[in-house]
Amino acid sequence: MKKIILIGSGGSGKSTLAKQLGNKLNIKVHHLDALFWKPNWEGVPKEEQRKVQNELVKEDEWIIDGNYGGTMDIRINAADTIIFLDIHRTICIYRAFKRVVQYRNKTRPDMGAGCEERFDLQFFKWIWEYPKTKRPSILKRLNQLSKDKGVIILKSSNEVRLFLEKYDTINS
Repeated sequence: MKKIILIGSGGSGKSTLAKQLGNKLNIKVHHLDALFWKPNWEGVPKEEQRKVQNELVKEDEWIIDGNYGGTMDIRINAADTIIFLDIHRTICIYRAFKRVVQYRNKTRPDMGAGCEERFDLQFFKWIWEYPKTKRPSILKRLNQLSKDKGVIILKSSNEVRLFLEKYDTINS
């Protein structure tokens, strides 16, 4: 595991797991949200997103968290490990709401500068609809990957904890 991507719904814990895994494996973490949002929530054009990701994946080791389905092919093709956080939507909604409260009018550490946390009904709708609109195509894509790619699907906080604990014993 040297080239790792984390995908999943908003609020699934991608950024948190990326940071924890990066610390355990001593691998640099790249949060796509921090790279693809300019101040005041101005999105970076897709061609620039592709350019940035094509450069990132040239590195020897990396952990990249974020969905960005339109450019996911770059990351999936370059990754040796894909971690899909397939967390229930009610948990994701709860976590996203908790994050809004915690960081209200502040910028999260894994977000682009000048993007203050706010309540965004469309984002919560996207999370709620994720199991129907995004999950099936992600699972299909993961099932089509070659066997030399490691695919890890974590469905609960407990599974995430147990997954991380494996790296405590390896690195101690």
